[in-house]
Amino acid sequence: MTAAAGRATRALPALFALLTAVHLGALLADATTAVHLTKPALMPALAAWALVRGGPWPLPAALVCGCGGDVLLQIGGETAFLAGMGCFAAGHLCYLALFTRTGRGVLLTRTGRGVLLTRDGWPRTAPWVAAGYGAAWLGTVALLWPGLETDLRLPVAGYSLLLTVMALAALGAGPRTGLGGALFMLSDTLIAAGLADWPRPPVPQFWIMATYIAAQWLLMAGATREAAPRPGPEPALVRT
Repeated sequence: MTAAAGRATRALPALFALLTAVHLGALLADATTAVHLTKPALMPALAAWALVRGGPWPLPAALVCGCGGDVLLQIGGETAFLAGMGCFAAGHLCYLALFTRTGRGVLLTRTGRGVLLTRDGWPRTAPWVAAGYGAAWLGTVALLWPGLETDLRLPVAGYSLLLTVMALAALGAGPRTGLGGALFMLSDTLIAAGLADWPRPPVPQFWIMATYIAAQWLLMAGATREAAPRPGPEPALVRT
């Protein structure tokens, strides 16, 4: 590693942490200018960190798509919202491209301790886990449907299905990415709850962004860790 790369490796995490702290603090303080200035900078800083960590191209691409979504959602209005949702959907497709080619998958057995090592193909999870994610998607859409504007129903349902598939693939790629996918689902559910006029926690934007930032960081950290080369035997099921 060159000296410049070493400095970047140390500086970028600090920059991302600083931007996160300022942004979340600004949300709590209702400091609109600081919120608008820091939000577009969060994902580019994380994307640069991913590149320094040697992340494959779909990872920074997903984070850049997230930046586009962040900017569009700040603009407001239905057109910008749909365009922002499209940006996030493109990011989820990038994550899917990444997680379906990672070298490791996690198989949740009844004891929760089975690990399935894979080289290629779709990351594998126990069928009941996939069924649980599917039920969560279906239940959320069914509950939100009556409260959504008519022209938002199908886009929200389709987007949330893609998000659920990404989160399931993230779970198959490792525990950190799995938690990141679950938090992404939670963050977007809070956004959808606002669209449907559901009750939300105080300062909802703080919780939306806190879970979103944590989700993106976990996806980045887990993906760069799982993408690292691993010497070892051919694919095998290992139970402990």
